[in-house]
Amino acid sequence: MTANLEVRDGVGTILLSRPPMNALDVATQDRLRELAEEATRREDVRAVVLYGGEKVFAAGADIKEMQAMDHAAMVVRSKALQDSFTAVARIPKPVVAAVTGYALGGGCELALCADFRIAADNAKLGQPEILLGLIPGVGGTQRLARLIGPSRAKDLIFTGRHVRAEEALAIGLVDRVVPAAEVYEQAHAWAAALAKGPALALRAAKESVDAGLETDIDTGLTIERNWFAGLFATEDRERGMRSFVEDGPGKAKFL
Repeated sequence: MTANLEVRDGVGTILLSRPPMNALDVATQDRLRELAEEATRREDVRAVVLYGGEKVFAAGADIKEMQAMDHAAMVVRSKALQDSFTAVARIPKPVVAAVTGYALGGGCELALCADFRIAADNAKLGQPEILLGLIPGVGGTQRLARLIGPSRAKDLIFTGRHVRAEEALAIGLVDRVVPAAEVYEQAHAWAAALAKGPALALRAAKESVDAGLETDIDTGLTIERNWFAGLFATEDRERGMRSFVEDGPGKAKFL
């Protein structure tokens, strides 16, 4: 298998395992979609970690495989490729990327599909597709610009340069930088803490933010309002408010 799903303490780790660089070939792309759908479906998975192992997150697409494709082949494949990454981005649960080593091209785009990114202090991220005469094709021109702004995104895309962890943190490409040996541990701890939270409210929060970013503010507020009101029908809302009144804030235990 080029990737698998490991579940512990309510956290599902989607682990890439295609040494030496976790190149994202067609089989790995399809496997990512399968695992994203499985993580979405499984009730014992309440949060997700994306991880490539101790040495590298993912160094990008399999260039040798792509080189053999002509225009007609890529017209067919590009939709399936985007669908695989979109499936990860749309997991309706908190998702954190644990980024070690290289996260380049498709690897960087995969990290962009997460809600939060924790990077090793030796990580390098970038969108070097321009150096192949291409542009990012799995969300790099879209998710990256939404995350760090269009000017910074264009700098990375136009030049193809790599950014080290500290610069990635400064421009908002990652959210935390930690020693390399602690990346997975901290990512799992972040996910495990959220796995104990109210699942429906977390889903509502994620969908409200993500869907709201794709539309005007009035429509976004409508999405937020509908989710907010709908959560009043849930047991988690009842449990959370009862605990607040009886025991004080932050002590509710959710199923």
